[in-house]
Amino acid sequence: MFTHNLNPILIDFGIISIRWYSLAYIFGFLVGWWYGKKLIQHIFISNDYKFDLKDFDDLVTYLIISVIVGGRIGYILFYNIHYYISNPFDILKIWEGGMSFHGALVGVVLGTHIFALKKKIKTFFLLDIIACVSPIGIFFGRLANFINGELFGKVTTMPWGVIFPKIDYIPRHPSQLYEALLEGLVLFIILNFYIKRKNYKIGFCSSYFLIYYGVFRIISEFYREPDIQLGYLFNFLSMGSILSICMIIFGFFILNASKKNENKS
Repeated sequence: MFTHNLNPILIDFGIISIRWYSLAYIFGFLVGWWYGKKLIQHIFISNDYKFDLKDFDDLVTYLIISVIVGGRIGYILFYNIHYYISNPFDILKIWEGGMSFHGALVGVVLGTHIFALKKKIKTFFLLDIIACVSPIGIFFGRLANFINGELFGKVTTMPWGVIFPKIDYIPRHPSQLYEALLEGLVLFIILNFYIKRKNYKIGFCSSYFLIYYGVFRIISEFYREPDIQLGYLFNFLSMGSILSICMIIFGFFILNASKKNENKS
């Protein structure tokens, strides 16, 4: 049995501190940026696509802003709107936590679409690349969640249960690590298998990301405590599960549309 006593702060300078969560974002973006360019070069070799790698460098700025703004707005709207209506100035206190993956996802899609229109690039070509590198950032982000002792799991009798002293002294599922494994490592392997196939088609990886992430998130939510301010909706569904169901529906819609476009071409 492991007792969680990890410090979320790596280095404390007094006025400024370096947190593992911040490093997870930074490292996820840097590795994803590097790997995304490698994927694009692979697609150049395997297919007859034309794309300027410098455009991908410019896209990263859009993605950083989209993740932060979308993630924050998503958390406010989906998870804690009543609190922020009463405390509007706290909306800017991002350093205190409160980011939504699903909100960040919407932000990334919108930001990418705006960028694609500006550069006259196919939106789903960019989203496919982002889909394949996103599990890297998700993996590091979930590890940071574990270090922070947040998004903890339900009570368990399993030998790998973790005690979070800031919560209670009862062993709980390390649901953050489950998510790191499924939404990070496993999802990364699946999507990169698809995009590296010789018959890669634009739009397929974007739809697979929505479908597989949605399924993996719902599985993880089964072992995770619901947000205390929301609890369960309809007595058995967490907000994360509901939003993930929406992801799966949109994923199948995009997949069907992509297959129709493929048949027409």
